[in-house]
Amino acid sequence: MIPADPPQVVHLITRAQGGLHDYQAFLHEAGHALHYAGVDPSLPYTFRNISRDHALTEIYSYIVEAISRQPGWHARYFGLSDEQAAENAEATVFMEALLFRRYVAKLQFELDFWGRFSEDGGTSAGYSERLTEATGMRYREEGYLADMDAGFYSADYLRAWIRAAQLRAYLEHEVGDEWWASGETGTRLRALFSEGTRPSSEEIAGRIGFEPLDTGPLLAELGA
Repeated sequence: MIPADPPQVVHLITRAQGGLHDYQAFLHEAGHALHYAGVDPSLPYTFRNISRDHALTEIYSYIVEAISRQPGWHARYFGLSDEQAAENAEATVFMEALLFRRYVAKLQFELDFWGRFSEDGGTSAGYSERLTEATGMRYREEGYLADMDAGFYSADYLRAWIRAAQLRAYLEHEVGDEWWASGETGTRLRALFSEGTRPSSEEIAGRIGFEPLDTGPLLAELGA
């Protein structure tokens, strides 16, 4: 997603590869696009386009992507049986849990990497072991540098995961179980989108009645 000049010019680009992943990728990037396209045009450019807190922007990508974890969505729009719809939704939850575990391990490695950087100049120590143990898939030791995002983005992703789960719990409470199909959800989200990048992720938590590091909603989602 490229916010060239929000809210007037916002580009969403996806690469079709086939399968459920395409829908998840599209919904994820659509969350970003809707956020930037919904920005109040009177805001300064800084708050329309420059993200001081990537965890904020990722909240909205995750909450829209979360629609793919609703069995009702699969049944309604793809004509699947209840059993098939539940299976598809479960697959997306599995992938979400896998990615969350991966990013926890990534952050742990990156914190360790920079914590000892002044002593050893940065090595791959612990990368393969942490990622492999967390995901059950083998990670090659030499891939550690290519797997490091700038600015501890892994921490931003994790904060956004926590916040998006809180937001979903809030919407379920305020709007209902079919929050994903309700116009009321759109109204509430557009109010948040209009602020652009001005608030922090933690400020959003306070507005919807949660402590910033309350992982209860996320654990409930991934363990359902």
